[in-house]
Amino acid sequence: MQVEEKLKELNIQLESLPKPSGNYVPYTIVGPMIYMSGVTPKVNGVLQYKGKVGLDLTKEEGYQAARQCIINQLGTLKTILGDLDRVVGIVKMEGFIHAASDFYDLPYVLNGASDLLVEAFGGEKGAHARSAIGVAALPGAAAVEVELIVRYE
Repeated sequence: MQVEEKLKELNIQLESLPKPSGNYVPYTIVGPMIYMSGVTPKVNGVLQYKGKVGLDLTKEEGYQAARQCIINQLGTLKTILGDLDRVVGIVKMEGFIHAASDFYDLPYVLNGASDLLVEAFGGEKGAHARSAIGVAALPGAAAVEVELIVRYE
């Protein structure tokens, strides 16, 4: 329970599995890999960061939105695995940032997610490949959506 102790130190509360907002499942398991659907920055089912980063929101607010997405993904992982210490590594992250047309600091925003993963799991397990993608719109006008691929044992 080392990862969960670290999250407690960071004052992070995990929620249970979010309800999908469409015709899909929140994750699929293939062998030792968990493919996680995208999640937005909700707390108790309520979207916390809406609008375009670089127009309606600052890059710092975008960073916090990405961080909340990972908190939500960690809640899903906890539900799936029962113990976050079963994570062998974060393999890949895809982050979609609802960005103004002239906003180019997408990597900074997605660092909100990456930084928390490295802080929670350490550099060896938490470091990952990733893509930071600027998009014109996201569900519910969310600022950020994050997908993960996770290896577990």
